Amino acid sequence: MSDIQFRAATPADIDAVVALVESAYRGDASRVGWTTEADFLDGRRTGADDIEAILSKPQSRLLLAERDGALLACAHVAIEDGAGYFGMFSVDPQQQGGGIGKIVLEEAERIVREDWRTASMRMTVIDIRDELIAFYERRGYIRTGIKKPFPYGDARFGLPKRDDLRFEILEKPLRA
Repeated sequence: MSDIQFRAATPADIDAVVALVESAYRGDASRVGWTTEADFLDGRRTGADDIEAILSKPQSRLLLAERDGALLACAHVAIEDGAGYFGMFSVDPQQQGGGIGKIVLEEAERIVREDWRTASMRMTVIDIRDELIAFYERRGYIRTGIKKPFPYGDARFGLPKRDDLRFEILEKPLRA
């Protein structure tokens, strides 16, 4: 896995990032991997407008992981409310289960800890995603019990197929 290169996304990467994120979470293509949300959400997962907003924010980076110039994974890393934020984490469904996600998460944590000198990382996860939450718990993230409502009625977040969706905040202290 040491052949993975990291870099920050630029506006030239927007279309490729949108395609990667959509393939990891929505539609039949996402069912190849284990991160799919296709059973409980339709519609879009992200769009060019979301990526442009990420790229324009201060203390915000869209981290890309590539091998031989091919995009394997991405993650949004930022500082929000005094902590690191990790989101829009996507691994090419054909590459899932091979350790790339762990490497990307470690790099995101390194950025927050070393580059931005921040002591913790937070994320929001749909709380019915038991397998995904277990993945993060194995990497030191703790369920905070803090829940946020799912934005029903806002198609930018998808079209829910069920009425019990909500987010939970997970958090991890980052050691120097």
